[in-house]
Amino acid sequence: MFECVVDATQFTSLKFELAGIIDEGQDSLRFYQLGNNYKNKVEHVGIKESLDLEGPLIL
Repeated sequence: MFECVVDATQFTSLKFELAGIIDEGQDSLRFYQLGNNYKNKVEHVGIKESLDLEGPLIL
């Protein structure tokens, strides 16, 4: 897991680059845009799509 602070252009580029190199059958990416209404701003690519944002998150 890693996190970084990026602007909108960098965010789009990062998503595109990472989606191009993962194995969607084995890997999972989640992009969280923090702030108001964060639950509606979670994007997912790959396996294991479901995530309970209200439950505990253990990494």
